[in-house]
Amino acid sequence: MTTFTTLDELTAAVGTELGTSAWHTVTQEQVNQFAEATGDHQWIHVDPERAKEGPFGGPIAHGYLTLSLIPLLAKECYGVGGVRMAVNYGSDKVRFPAPLPVGTAVRATAELLSVTEVSGGAQAVVRFSVVSEASPKPHCVAETITRFYV
Repeated sequence: MTTFTTLDELTAAVGTELGTSAWHTVTQEQVNQFAEATGDHQWIHVDPERAKEGPFGGPIAHGYLTLSLIPLLAKECYGVGGVRMAVNYGSDKVRFPAPLPVGTAVRATAELLSVTEVSGGAQAVVRFSVVSEASPKPHCVAETITRFYV
């Protein structure tokens, strides 16, 4: 994990890897709760018995559930001190190259792509790759945009 004490330190790190999170297992309970929250009850996610006969050999996590793990994983990759608050501003280039089987442990690696000045602070673009040992391809790759205000 990389910890920055100022936005200037963060800016100086553009182009570097910020860190890799710990492993976190995605459970069927998380998938079911995500389905309840979003209304996406597709059988490939929430019906483990039927999913065994499906194209993935078992249930898989929703792509957007995988994306939603990034805030949890990000705080284990890097931190920025000396700011009043940090706000999610959006995401760019979100992709789900490989399905994520339920019960799989994932982790993320963060790479700082850019930092630009905005009124009251700075905006950082960080590419997260969410991977597991179960797949040669990442399960999610997303460029997140965070605004840090001082």
